[in-house]
Amino acid sequence: MTWSSRLRTIVAHPALGLAVRVYLGGVFIYASMYKINFPAEFAESIAAYQLVPYWALNPMALLMPWFELISGVLLVAGIRTRAAAAAVGGMLAAFSLAVLITLVRGIPVGCGCFSSLEAPLGWEPLVRDLLWLGLAVQVFAYPSALQLEGRLFRSLQEARG
Repeated sequence: MTWSSRLRTIVAHPALGLAVRVYLGGVFIYASMYKINFPAEFAESIAAYQLVPYWALNPMALLMPWFELISGVLLVAGIRTRAAAAAVGGMLAAFSLAVLITLVRGIPVGCGCFSSLEAPLGWEPLVRDLLWLGLAVQVFAYPSALQLEGRLFRSLQEARG
């Protein structure tokens, strides 16, 4: 067995997929809690990046945390995991791009990821977001243990038939 086939076997293992899915979902649930509870502070964090038009700050500060929460819950529950992983991956790609642009522009801002009292933005959040993006790709690409979506819809069809 070659190294690439061994690595693929490990990456595609359903137990690893379950652990990654629950971890990533938990991160997004945790990140959404502060933002849902303090939307004005989150809007200020978004504004500090100087990337979003003024008129879009409040809608973004109100909607994005709920999108994070729903995506995280779906990942943890194992329902619509590919769609949730795609949503999480899209958000992580956008967050990574925003962090990169802000770092290149030299704007002193806190990340705003988990609270408004974070240290000034550095390269760590970019690396972390890119690692999480890799995890989202893994969840999207490989099925994991205890996914409910396939079983749930088969059960409903069996109940009808």
